[in-house]
Amino acid sequence: MTKEKIIEATIEFVKDRLKNAEGGHDWWHIYRVWKTAKQIAKSEKVDNFIVELGALLHDIADSKFNDGDETIGPKVAKDFLKLQRLDKEVIVHINEIIKNISFKGGKEIQKFKSAELDVIQDADRLDALGAIGIARTFNYGGFKNREIYNPEIPPNLTMTKEEYKNSTAPTINHFYEKLLLLKDRMNTETGKRMAEERHKFMEEYLKQFYKEWGFDFAQPPI
Repeated sequence: MTKEKIIEATIEFVKDRLKNAEGGHDWWHIYRVWKTAKQIAKSEKVDNFIVELGALLHDIADSKFNDGDETIGPKVAKDFLKLQRLDKEVIVHINEIIKNISFKGGKEIQKFKSAELDVIQDADRLDALGAIGIARTFNYGGFKNREIYNPEIPPNLTMTKEEYKNSTAPTINHFYEKLLLLKDRMNTETGKRMAEERHKFMEEYLKQFYKEWGFDFAQPPI
């Protein structure tokens, strides 16, 4: 099977697998990350085939929707890729990308590095920024029945991985606990440039949010 056919088969597999997914982690999230990853890859020395497959499969079974089990995504991807008769090295590489792509609270040490992971990770993080990032954040907060904002619950900037995974804090807190941290954690020059604009948009959004709430500053009262 050609690489093009494998990409097409992967797209159909992901669409079917995520057809009932939460709106911020559905096929369209995958589509945006895939497109952005291909854009960033143009300026990087990477294996474009691995970038595409890794981007398409990076959220195939997000642990947030699988009782926190981080092994399901890599296993689902591995089983699918084996059916495509790909080389073992390619399958292992993509599995390592899936295992190491997520934020996990920001204190977790990433155990695997590759240029392809850098590209996909930037693309995934960019989808958590800007207007789409804001929309996804509130969509997930509603999905989890969380408060939009509570001035009495300040952001926790020193969370462990487990605290981050189990947090039930208001949605606005997530801006400080993750989203506003991403700009300085981008890997590629293209990703950094793209993150700047989206980061500024989120800062302006928060200023307006607090203004409408009744505060005259862009930081929550702590």
